[in-house]
Formats: sequence, C-alpha cells, structure tokens
Amino acid sequence: MVFSSHLFLFYFLPLALVCYFLVPRRGKHLMLAVLSYAFYGWANPLFVFLLLFSTTVDYICGLVMTGRWRLRTWGQPMPMLEPGGQRQRHQKVALAVSICTNLALLGFFKYFNLFADSYNAIVAGLGGEAYTWDSFVRVVLPLGISFYTFQSMSYSIDVYRGDARAIRRFIDFACYVSMFPQLVAGPIIRFSEVADQLVHRTHTLEKFARGAAMFSLGMAKKVLIANPCGWVADQCFNAETVSTLDAWYGALAYSFQIYFDFSGYTDMAIGLGLMLGFVFPKNFDSPYKATSITDFWRRWHISLSSWLRDYLYVPLGGNRKGPNRTYINLMLVMVLGGLWHGATSWNFVIWGAIHGAILGIERAAGGKDSLYRFLPRPLRTLATFFLVTIAWVFFRAEGHERALSYLGAMFGAVPLHDGAEMAAATIYRPYFLLAMGLAAILAWTAPQSWDFTRKLTWPRALWCLLMLAVAIIVLFTQAYNPFIYFIF
Repeated sequence: MVFSSHLFLFYFLPLALVCYFLVPRRGKHLMLAVLSYAFYGWANPLFVFLLLFSTTVDYICGLVMTGRWRLRTWGQPMPMLEPGGQRQRHQKVALAVSICTNLALLGFFKYFNLFADSYNAIVAGLGGEAYTWDSFVRVVLPLGISFYTFQSMSYSIDVYRGDARAIRRFIDFACYVSMFPQLVAGPIIRFSEVADQLVHRTHTLEKFARGAAMFSLGMAKKVLIANPCGWVADQCFNAETVSTLDAWYGALAYSFQIYFDFSGYTDMAIGLGLMLGFVFPKNFDSPYKATSITDFWRRWHISLSSWLRDYLYVPLGGNRKGPNRTYINLMLVMVLGGLWHGATSWNFVIWGAIHGAILGIERAAGGKDSLYRFLPRPLRTLATFFLVTIAWVFFRAEGHERALSYLGAMFGAVPLHDGAEMAAATIYRPYFLLAMGLAAILAWTAPQSWDFTRKLTWPRALWCLLMLAVAIIVLFTQAYNPFIYFIF
C-alpha cells in the first residue's frame, strides 16, 4: 500500500485517523501499532512476522542493557546509561546481538539474490556451469526492511551510548518501529529523536493542519511532477538506443523523478506524523541547490546521511586519524550507503563509490566549496547538479553495461540504431515538457514544504488544499504510479 493510492487515501487513512483519535491516550500506541502492522502486512502478511521478530530482539536487548529484564527489577524506573561510561560484558553482548541480528536479516533478505546471481555469473564465466546455484531459489525482499532495521538498530545503539532511555512497555517500542507513516520508505527516525514524544506529545489543531498541508504538498509532488518525469525517464532508459539530446533529457527527468518522488513521500510521511502528534526531523533541504557534493549530502536524505555519519563514519574514526584514513572512511561509508540503497545490481555500489571519490577529492581540495571556489555560485550549483545527474545514471540503469552505454549516448559516443527517434515522438509532448519545467522551477526556486508550512496562513492552507485536489483528480487518470524507494 502506498500513500498515492485510492486505497490509502479514501479507506485506510480516514479509518486510521478515526480509530487513533477515538481511543484514550493510554491506548493510542496499541492502536497505532495495530494499524501499522495492518498497513505493512497488506502486501504480504508474512512480512509482519519478520518485523515483529526484529522488534522483539531489539526490545529485549534494550532491557538487558539496562538490567531490567529480571522480574524483581520490572517495577523499578528505567535507568539511562552514563554517556561514555564503561560498559559491562552483558551490555556489549546485547548490543552485538541487536546489530548482528538486524544486519543478518538485512543481508539475507536483501542481498541473497544479488550475491547468488553474481556467484553464478562468475562461475559460469570460468566454465563451471555445473557449480552454479539453481536459479529458482529466490528470496522475496520484504518492504522497507532497509529502513526499519536501521531504525531499530538506532534504539539499541542510543540506549547503549546513553543517548536515550530504554522503553519499558513492548507496545511502545513496537509502535516506534512500525509507525506506518515512515515504515516502508523512511525517513529513518532515530529513537533519540522521538523518545520523549513516545512518553508525552501534544495533539493540536495547528499541528494537524500543518501535517495535512505537508501531506497535500507531498502528494502533489509525487503525482503532478514525479510521475510524468518518471515516465519520460523510463522511455529513455528502456529504449534500445537514444540520441544525445534524448539521453540528457531522460537523465534530467530521472534526476527530477527521484527527488520529487522521495521528497514527496517524505513530506507525506512527516505530515502524517504531525497529524498523529509526532514531529519528525527535516529530511530534504533543497539538495539541487547544493554547491558541492559535500553540500549535497548535507541536504539530500538527511536522515540517512546523518545516520551513516553518526553510526558508521564516526565510529570508524571519521577525520580524526589523518587524511588517508579519512578518505578511506568516506569511500567505505558511501560504498556501503550505495549497497544499502539497492540489491538488484552492483550499480548502486558504483554510484556510492562515485560520490565517495568526489567527497574525498573535495576534502583534499580544502573543504566544502574549495574545489569550485573559482566559479560563481550559480555555476557551482550547476557543476554539482551535473555530477549528481551523471551518478544517477548508475542508480537508474539496469546493469553496469547499460549504464556505460547510456553515458556513451549522453556524450555522443554510441552510434544510433534504427528506431532511435521513436522515444522522441512521445517524450516531448507539452504535458511532459510542462512537468519538467515545473520540476526545474520548484527544485531551484521554491522553499521546502517543511519551511513553507511552518507558518500556515489561510492563503497557504488553501493553496495546499488546491494542490491536493488537483493531485487526486490527476491520480484518477494516471496508469503510471511507481514509487522508487518502495523497493529499498
């Protein structure tokens, strides 16, 4: 079930809001958890057991770390571990169990198929077809496993570090992990960011109105911009051959699609959280206005980049162990970040390596904008967007050979075949040109939904409602309605 669907808009969401606000305060977490499990299990009920298993393991690990797993200590207050203090053996074991369990789940369910296919390709290439694995053995990717495993791990790590207090009631923790607004596609909400809100939060008309406004803008981004841009990108990337102009047009369309698709979903998720009383952190900050790749990663998918920084880059040593180790850490984090994004091909690793290499070069040049300091700000932004768009080709193309071929088409290095003009006959229609133009205007001039709705005046509220109405009307006419990050 996705937010931009009639099932969610007209059935699940109204029912969820009514049920949530009808139950008393003490029962809200139970109700929200039940609704979230129903939301998650809609596509495949078996996924619910995997989510429940991960949640149970991390909940028990939190109790073990705080010494509250024994019956005689059950009624005592939950302690917060001293930040930076010495940890006992059972606490270290509990943290290791939590991390290893989540990474094992993520590794098996997400990467089994990728490694099996890679193994078969290598063995077959060496002439050992008899030693390949049967192709019928396939693991189904559970929805949102990349997000909720990271989110659940943050609980154990925050409790271990002393950054948050462990949760006593299992249902409260299950509510945090499974909360349907951000369950299947983020943003990644760290436990320390909502720990206090799980204990006490307010439900106000102002907060609900802002949430509804953000949801409306996110829906408009997804339906009115991301979907038509995505259709253009598909025509170009799926074509057997494209001209140089069409290739750049398709790459630009995908750059807009992935941004408005994911930021639109994030707006809807944050908006739903506000409607339920939760304040989630900002996840996008006009990333295509970035003046360097370093700046880009401070603006793009902030919840993931900050998670990788605090839970991976800093523990690896960050920039505290000399420049060479810093470059290695940057590359390792970005490669792992690329692998986290996708499990269908090694292109995601290449995409991460490209960003890691550029981040290292920028740091070696002296910092955020030093590499481009001779350029005026608009050209720095353009240069950054150019690099980001080139890297997106590996993110979108199916296989490295197709990615290299598409890049060759972008730079005129691939000969055209018969039928190359077929894509051009459809992708330049006024509807798609309008969507691309609006995408460019919004990406480089419009404020973020988070900022636009902070002071919600009546004109702004009416504008948001108008955008929602238009998006719903258009949604009825669209047969093309994918969601990119749904598979991550």
